[in-house]
Amino acid sequence: MKCLLLTLGLALVCGVQAIDVFETVKHLDIQKLAGTWHSMAMAASTSSLLEPSGSLRVFISELRPTPEGNLEVTLQAWEDNRCMEKKIFAEKTESLEKFRINYLGENRLVFLDANYEDYLFLCMENIADPSQTLMCQYLARTLRVDKQVMEKFSDAVNTLSVRMPIFLDVTQGAERCRI
Repeated sequence: MKCLLLTLGLALVCGVQAIDVFETVKHLDIQKLAGTWHSMAMAASTSSLLEPSGSLRVFISELRPTPEGNLEVTLQAWEDNRCMEKKIFAEKTESLEKFRINYLGENRLVFLDANYEDYLFLCMENIADPSQTLMCQYLARTLRVDKQVMEKFSDAVNTLSVRMPIFLDVTQGAERCRI
């Protein structure tokens, strides 16, 4: 009986920690993130997040580092039946590749992989919601889809501890939501 309780307790602890496991960019240089980006693909832990009117179906168009080490994120999203441009701020944390962001609740922005001249993989995790939703994006400097990078993004999403059943090629949608 003691062994069963110990095993159950250990499984619960591991399950709670599993959502926090991300392989992240080492030594992220936010200055190199500056500039125009295009949302190429998205994945989410809940399909409703990426539906056309979904709360996290957003198209990141620019990242701009601030002098304080934070990030200003420009994005487009559908709101009131039209495309709206929004600017949100990602606040630096003690970890270079993780930021706090207050967009639709308390979230964490995590950079998984970056080739500053070509692509960037990032995820936004809702850390206050008990269901712990997660949305990831593949961003590119150009609108050209690179199949190798798309595969790399798919592999990165598949290694996350949160099941990410939705994978969308959103390049067409991103162009319809340009202001």
